[in-house]
Amino acid sequence: MSFRRAYLAHAAVALAIGLATTNALAADATATVSFGQWMSSPPLDRYPDFGGSPTTNVHALTPNVVTIKAGGSVNFIVSGLHNIAIYDDGVQPAEINIALTTPTTSPNPPVLPIINDPNRRIYRGVDPSLQARDRVEVVNFSKPGTYLVICGVLPHFQEGMYGYVRVLP
Repeated sequence: MSFRRAYLAHAAVALAIGLATTNALAADATATVSFGQWMSSPPLDRYPDFGGSPTTNVHALTPNVVTIKAGGSVNFIVSGLHNIAIYDDGVQPAEINIALTTPTTSPNPPVLPIINDPNRRIYRGVDPSLQARDRVEVVNFSKPGTYLVICGVLPHFQEGMYGYVRVLP
């Protein structure tokens, strides 16, 4: 085998390995999203059981977009009073009808409106007023698409607390 043919053969193998590695890194079976985050500046002392307040929690999804493979799941690590709502492939934030709401069921913390737009909603998490402020909700995505994930707590959604899950075949 000539030097040139050997070089091309090695280059082709390296390219194939590189593409396979890139595809493997582009989407995993699982992803993790921080759904709200407790602030540390100014210092926050939650001991022994401070549930937090709107001024002690960052109302954001981090990262804002995750990519997984079909059949995979997303671990939503929830910090604070948040409600996960997921809408089907292609739904955009402007399509959410924020006039449709329901109150939380516990008076403590105070009643907050939870978005209750069922149109193309594929998942809605638990009532945050009845749950611990910190929890994990794991959601499976069986079909490819780009899914809108919002915080169903109306003021949080209005602040821009939403993101996307990209699901590859």
